[in-house]
Amino acid sequence: MATEKKPKKPADRPLLAGLRGQIDRLDRELLKLMNERARIAHDIGQLKNQHGMQCYSPTREEEVLARVTRANEGPLEERCIRAVFRELISGSRSVETALRVAYLGPEYTYSHLAAIHRFGQSVELVPVGTIGAVFEEVRRQQVNFGIVPLENSTDGRVADTLEMFIRVPVRICGEVQLRIRHNLLGHGSRSKVEEVYSKPQALSQCRNWLARHLPTARAIEVTSTATAAQIARDKPGAAAIASIQAGVTYGLDVLASEIEDVAGNTTRFAVIGGETGAKTGSDKCALMFEVPHKPGGLADAIMVLKRAKLNMTWIESFPIARPEGGYLFFVELEGHETDTRVKKAIRVLSGKSVRLEVLGSYAKMQPVA
Repeated sequence: MATEKKPKKPADRPLLAGLRGQIDRLDRELLKLMNERARIAHDIGQLKNQHGMQCYSPTREEEVLARVTRANEGPLEERCIRAVFRELISGSRSVETALRVAYLGPEYTYSHLAAIHRFGQSVELVPVGTIGAVFEEVRRQQVNFGIVPLENSTDGRVADTLEMFIRVPVRICGEVQLRIRHNLLGHGSRSKVEEVYSKPQALSQCRNWLARHLPTARAIEVTSTATAAQIARDKPGAAAIASIQAGVTYGLDVLASEIEDVAGNTTRFAVIGGETGAKTGSDKCALMFEVPHKPGGLADAIMVLKRAKLNMTWIESFPIARPEGGYLFFVELEGHETDTRVKKAIRVLSGKSVRLEVLGSYAKMQPVA
């Protein structure tokens, strides 16, 4: 006679209750410690205000994130630790001072995601319609900082940003290097997609994938990836190229993930404000200059940096909108504008230039996902 199987016992209730009790106790301790940290941050903010110092210090915040990720022994991943501490820092900072940060909106564009990575979500993030509007918000002191795309590893410079540096006197005080993961978002099956919406840069960065997988779909340019997601939500047969976060916000399915043509596609954003970044010992400095329009003019300027043994990390030319033409050059080099070698090189370079402006100095940052 077959033995009747006994039903599985429910989880050991006393053991489960004990483990949950430990979590509850740890949560109370964490809450107490987080608030204690915020109170100390408030005291630091008051001291900074008394001495006329900036409350926001991107360098210090990055040091904190780097230190806690180095100390992490798991099982939580580094990405999780950074996210938790980024929001803790952001919340603590909001106790010190209320920051307003302008970005190219609407919400869940890549500019918005870069702003969250740099400032966290306990600041007032202000979406505006154009890159020029970000600069104007900073210039008029309607916001404390702005964040603007500077260059993409696939498409190169962002011309609108360079043009605004020529026109508006702001300073670069930080950078964000954001790993860009493009996704095809929509409803239903990928085979039903007739139109693909996104901003021009995103469409360009996915053009080979689109040609292979959606050869008959029409690519349509719009002002932002978030706008594309809104259209895909409402229009049958439409899909968007945008971030996963935009897909979640607008209730879209991921029809294909990471469709960018170049692996490691990264956009570098500049944080702009009224002052340059503090010296850290691992910095970069950005310059904008015009040299005389004669043979060897640019070579003479670059030779100044070579003689000073300063390594350039970026150079772009930009046409000057005037009848006689000419070019402005944007250069980024390793070092801080207060470093002796950098100061000397800027002084010599100024003597060889028609116009020279130091756009700012800022700490080097690693790419974030």
